[in-house]
Amino acid sequence: MKQVLMEPETLQNNEKKAVEKKSRLREETKVVKEKALSDLPGVGPATAEKLEAVGYSDLMSVAVATPGEMVDATGMTEAAAKKLIAVARASLEMGFESGEEVLKKREQVLKLSTGSKSFDALMGGGFETGAITECFGEYGSGKTQIGHILAVNVQKQFPGAVAVYIDTENTFRPERIEQLAKGVGLDTTEALKNIKVARAYNSDHQTLLGEKVEDLIKKQGFDVKLVIIDSLTAHFRAEYIGRGTLAERQQKINRHMRDLAKIAHMNNICVYVTNQVMARPDMFFGDPTTAIGGHIVGHASTFRIYLRKGKKGSRVAKLVDSPNLPEGEASFYVESSGIKDI
Repeated sequence: MKQVLMEPETLQNNEKKAVEKKSRLREETKVVKEKALSDLPGVGPATAEKLEAVGYSDLMSVAVATPGEMVDATGMTEAAAKKLIAVARASLEMGFESGEEVLKKREQVLKLSTGSKSFDALMGGGFETGAITECFGEYGSGKTQIGHILAVNVQKQFPGAVAVYIDTENTFRPERIEQLAKGVGLDTTEALKNIKVARAYNSDHQTLLGEKVEDLIKKQGFDVKLVIIDSLTAHFRAEYIGRGTLAERQQKINRHMRDLAKIAHMNNICVYVTNQVMARPDMFFGDPTTAIGGHIVGHASTFRIYLRKGKKGSRVAKLVDSPNLPEGEASFYVESSGIKDI
């Protein structure tokens, strides 16, 4: 039998074609595996409609849900809910990925500027999408001002971007938005149009509004880049009084924070929440100020910033928790046109 020897260049081309063919087959397999909600076992048109009505519009939203949530949403049995979630997860091949793949995904993260170079540097370039940033401090420390500033600056950085403002303490002021929009050269009418404001009247309403952000993105097609909740704990603090209700309050806050984290991660959104503070009576030395919500809010927030009043009307932002940034401080002034460095 006659053996044919191939040129090295031909071998390389064949290997390259084989790799491309495998890659193409993998992509085709992924396409085949993609399913609609109605393709899942036990999901007919009526159940699919129920799921979509409460925010489960695709396989990913089902895959990251809990059986309890599915039972509440559809009325199906727990066994059927578990099966539904398992099939959704299998279809999406949810599992481990390499650190290199995670790094590539991190390239999609956006940084929202505050307008202050020192503040942005403290935050590693700005407020990060795909994460929850919590600002806590006493009244007048600038928490609400930063929310208004971010709502305008996100439109300056990303034309057409929409900010969602969930107002729990009647703090949203359109007049302030107009001032800030003029300061950065935006049309004031357009700036106001691109901020979707909702007033939350109690903690359940606040939680529901947080879930409704998905509808703005998927059903109404808005390019939401920022969600602001001012403030996160006001209603929970007012409604759950005394130690006897503490466990229930913390459980509800935990679920609310988890929903916000899911929205941030799945839609590459920056979630900015303000938080109230209290003085610790057992603190005899140092600053007794501590944030409401305890460890639940602390662990659920990706970044935590402590805001306080500085000298001569300035404000000081201290980064107290971050997964990748060192602790530090930034000082700035809040002016009519926005934040200015000292």
